[in-house]
Amino acid sequence: MLILAAALLTQSVAEPPVDWDKEFGVEEKMRDPVTGELPVDPYVQGDGNAGAKPFDGEAMADAFGGQAGIRRIANRTVELSEADPRIAAIFASHDMVRLKRTLFEQFCYILNAGCTYTGRDMTASHKDLGVRTRDMNALVENLQRAMREENVSFAAQNRFLAKLAPMSGAVITR
Repeated sequence: MLILAAALLTQSVAEPPVDWDKEFGVEEKMRDPVTGELPVDPYVQGDGNAGAKPFDGEAMADAFGGQAGIRRIANRTVELSEADPRIAAIFASHDMVRLKRTLFEQFCYILNAGCTYTGRDMTASHKDLGVRTRDMNALVENLQRAMREENVSFAAQNRFLAKLAPMSGAVITR
């Protein structure tokens, strides 16, 4: 009995596991129950953040299949980029729900299809991503594929890409 009591006294009491997230102040972000998006820090919203002025008239919106076609192109571009080994790492830790929404809004606004852009400006959106010229080229290739899959004419694709091209200065950071 004495041996048992000594053994019990020498046993260390198991300490509860350390919650390292709590220890370092890491808070898990919860998705919005309606939109499915993660919360973001506040910023000034406006169409000026889209990075380009919209086309005049409805021809470009029509060439892209209206809002439904534009949404499919934006979503497909993100899906292709997530799966593209050249640039997948850039997309890995981002909120794809929000990215698909804001990319759709940006394309829709620029194509003059009746949307408002609510995303951040291009510099803030791409800050600290380390985007290189070759990364941008891969993204453009994915966008071109998505546009081809939606049967957007080559001429309309080129007009749209010409509108987007000046944004590369704000997106490419290294």
